[in-house]
Amino acid sequence: MKATIYFRGSLSSCNYDCPYCPFSKNTDSQETLAKDRLQVQAFVDWVRNQEDRGHQLSVFFNPYGEGLTHRWYREALAQLSHMHHVDKVAIQTNLSAKLDWTCELNPVTAAFWVTYHPGQTEEERFVRQCGKLYEQKIPFSVGCVGVKSAFNSISSLRKALPEDVYMWVNAYKDKQDYYSAEDTAFLSRMDPFFALNAKDYDSMGKPCRAGYNVFYVQGDGRVKRCYKDRQVIGNLYKHGLEGISKESPCRMKQCDCYIGYIHMEGQPFDPIYGDRALERIAILS
Repeated sequence: MKATIYFRGSLSSCNYDCPYCPFSKNTDSQETLAKDRLQVQAFVDWVRNQEDRGHQLSVFFNPYGEGLTHRWYREALAQLSHMHHVDKVAIQTNLSAKLDWTCELNPVTAAFWVTYHPGQTEEERFVRQCGKLYEQKIPFSVGCVGVKSAFNSISSLRKALPEDVYMWVNAYKDKQDYYSAEDTAFLSRMDPFFALNAKDYDSMGKPCRAGYNVFYVQGDGRVKRCYKDRQVIGNLYKHGLEGISKESPCRMKQCDCYIGYIHMEGQPFDPIYGDRALERIAILS
């Protein structure tokens, strides 16, 4: 099976305190960190054993917090990037951690989904971090939450990044009618696909790859077909991919997040992102 797996362990701590994030400045106990480390290691071991089963996997780590400040996430990325049956391994990160370890990555399979948080780090330092990935030819995208207070920072960052680095903007959806027409036009100049990603997509009863060849795995192995659908469809370690894979329509009224709606059938995203959808790198002309 050719499958995409999103993995989220017990980690819920971050070194940033962004006001729009519910997990900002959480502090995990040593017990929680140890639990998360064992969960990540168990998952990497499971992935390693799937080569004999003929599976080709893409893996995305999206922890509730910053993973790369912890050694076990860095080791997981490095190990997975060199496995022959892993097509892609990526992580969502604020890129605040040291990057001297990235020389251990296979740049053909490793990638980064990088989020910039104005007020949490200086633009100059952030751009230097991005430059280290760029010099190593490790694919990455850069994005920012499109709150109005960040507009100047978003514009400045776009100018500072290489032109061939795709920069996305996440729409701020906590307030209805948050953007004026001028706001949308500005953000669309920063991210040509902003308008597409600012929409919520009607999804109830519609076909989606989630649960069939896209899976959302929690640290203990429980699997959901989608990050928003709370229904557990099996356990990765007990049932394997074969035991949980099933085509089924979406049970949610709407899909409002990138990591969900890119897997819906009949949407315009496949031609935009191609095989770089996992790390959110658009194909720029």
